[in-house]
Amino acid sequence: MISEFDFFDKYEIQKLENDISVNEFDCGDDDLNDFIRSEAFFYKHQYLSMPYVLTEKDRIDKILAYFTLANDKISVADFPSNNQFNKFKKENFNKEKYLRSYPSVKIGRLAICKEMQGQGIGTHLLRFIKMYFVADNKTGCRFITLDAYRGATDFYKRNGFDFLQKEDKNPTQLMYFDLMNVGL
Repeated sequence: MISEFDFFDKYEIQKLENDISVNEFDCGDDDLNDFIRSEAFFYKHQYLSMPYVLTEKDRIDKILAYFTLANDKISVADFPSNNQFNKFKKENFNKEKYLRSYPSVKIGRLAICKEMQGQGIGTHLLRFIKMYFVADNKTGCRFITLDAYRGATDFYKRNGFDFLQKEDKNPTQLMYFDLMNVGL
């Protein structure tokens, strides 16, 4: 497990640029591999999401991990009933002004190359994303959302995410993190 200090001393997170080779990336998941190799630049150039890559500072030609970020919201439509949405608002806003939707950023994809898995890289990337929006919240973003694969929900729970609603029939679960819970 790499410490946070060593992580930021050794690795660099940057936006995916054309001079970074994506062809060798392999996280063991065909869908995630295909996205970075075939679709990430399209999504970036169409302003659909922004892909970020993790590389070693002295070797930026090899992607060790990547994630994508896109605008999102948590709204009434994300809940099976208005009552559940109202419960969510009461739990998160303590009688503050209630809205019909709340701004968030969505982690669309998160993948770590096979040789780096199990070393805490995913946790460091989630901390980076949380701080990225708390330290300089440019757009008014209250939550981070993601659709977690069933096998990854425990990982996200350990990193402070919770289920927006739990449905046993879907292959992914909508989860969220409240940025108000980040300690500076």
